[in-house]
Amino acid sequence: MGIFEAIVLGIVQGITEFLPVSSSGHLVILQKVFGILEPALLFDTMLHIGTLFAVFFVLWKDILKILKAPIQRITGLLIIATIPIVVIALIFKAFIKEVFSSASYIGFFFLVTATALFLAERLSKRAGETKNESEMNWKDALIIGILQGIAIMPGVSRSGLTLSGALSRKLERGFAARFSFLMSIPAILGALVFQLKDVIKSDAIVFSGSALLPIVIGTVTAAIVGIFSVRLMLKIVREKSLTGFAIYVTIIGTITLIDQYITKFYF
Repeated sequence: MGIFEAIVLGIVQGITEFLPVSSSGHLVILQKVFGILEPALLFDTMLHIGTLFAVFFVLWKDILKILKAPIQRITGLLIIATIPIVVIALIFKAFIKEVFSSASYIGFFFLVTATALFLAERLSKRAGETKNESEMNWKDALIIGILQGIAIMPGVSRSGLTLSGALSRKLERGFAARFSFLMSIPAILGALVFQLKDVIKSDAIVFSGSALLPIVIGTVTAAIVGIFSVRLMLKIVREKSLTGFAIYVTIIGTITLIDQYITKFYF
């Protein structure tokens, strides 16, 4: 992998990890476009570390508040919301790996994200008071967590489904976005732990200086772009609609399906 590809993939990861358009789906498509036949496991792991840094950088006040007093309401809600993705990852590990390697359903999964975003906006606009952090309950956290578990699939956006779940449960939009990004911390850390064993087993940890440079550049790019993406998404969720993202994902999902089943340029 060259430096140009590393920068492009880092930018895409930094943007799509937090915008509700599916980072995994976009990376799979770019791997097809660039002709990367085998997934670069170490590179993928480092990109996620970069985006994890972005969350810590932007939400450091929320994170510091939790670290100072771990036993509190928000911690319990985050734990409940994290349990489903752990269970789903353990039970369906083989299936998830197969889906990622084949990318057979990625077009359909993009449309799943679009549908969730459309429905969330519609449900959030119905009459009724929104709930703040103190009013959120364990059922809200569990439903959002289940949606995060479903978002393991490539093409299904983690931030898209968790935001959709939060908005459909009438959570206040600003808090919904912050909770979604805080949820990403254990989710990304968990994914890194799962990947670490495979990285150690592979030859990826043995590299030359020329191989190291694209990894470093891609990671730093993902972190920098991710910082701007988190800040942008927090603002968009508070002040705007997610419908534009839903339309975009519908378009890219449709194009992907056309290529998968008709044109076959990349799939």
